[in-house]
Amino acid sequence: MPQLPGTDLTVSDLCLGGNVFGWTADEATSHAVLDRFVDAVPSTQSPFVDTAEMYGDGRSEQILGGWMAERGLRDRMVVATKASPGQKEHPLSSREVKAAAERSLRNLRTDRIDLYYAHYDDATTPLEETLTAFDELVREGKVRHVAASNYSPARLTEALETSERLGLARYVALQPHYNLVERPAYEDGLRDVVATNGLGCLPYFALAKGFLTGKYRAGERVDSPRAQGAQAYVGERGDRVLAALAEVASAHGVGQAAVALRWLADQPTVTAPIASGRDVDQLADLLPMQDLVLTDDERAALTASAG
Repeated sequence: MPQLPGTDLTVSDLCLGGNVFGWTADEATSHAVLDRFVDAVPSTQSPFVDTAEMYGDGRSEQILGGWMAERGLRDRMVVATKASPGQKEHPLSSREVKAAAERSLRNLRTDRIDLYYAHYDDATTPLEETLTAFDELVREGKVRHVAASNYSPARLTEALETSERLGLARYVALQPHYNLVERPAYEDGLRDVVATNGLGCLPYFALAKGFLTGKYRAGERVDSPRAQGAQAYVGERGDRVLAALAEVASAHGVGQAAVALRWLADQPTVTAPIASGRDVDQLADLLPMQDLVLTDDERAALTASAG
């Protein structure tokens, strides 16, 4: 069972992305997805859901918060959200971080955030100021742990060193863009920082904007708001990856999405990949990753396919 390093958080193998709540999934559909997700997570794990203040301008948080309140499930969940840039001039200033956290607490209808991210680095604000603000939220009990998203290796290292020097709450995790077809940015720098400092990795776009599900191929039109982003992977290399995914998926009797997520979950430093489903049927394609066991040869073949 996945344990977020440096914390007491035992999380689900899959982190459910809440970016679709209030966007491609209305409130009723979002609640249905959440119900199905919680039902599928073993009782030994805490269902892990990721959102951000910028998703739907707070609507994603509100839908998740309303669902937790209606179901009485807040204490079973691990909830991650983020202080996002939006239109802020200095998004990670002390004032903005604290205001964002208060908004998220209200939206989520909770008294604490389990994992609170700096959504994007903010070069206009000294790291000392940002990390002190995060530390104060932790000391006040409003945030349990803090993390970073979209940081460079150098800035992540500097942030960790600053926390150590000042005795502040340190980042326990990184949320990077990482998947089977997007690897160098993480594997050629960030991964070493994460491993050396004992952080957890929680990759977003785990299915490459849907490409790794296998539904986006040359000459095919797909009705999805992510279709344009997925098209970036269509081509000879993408075909090799999809063929390898299809072969492994067929051998296990699961969909390609589950195989792609399992490959990612099995990578060094990865705690849990983040993926979303805009309805219960899409979520059903993801859930088999929880019980899927890939062989060393299968993992190697998938890795080689993306070359």
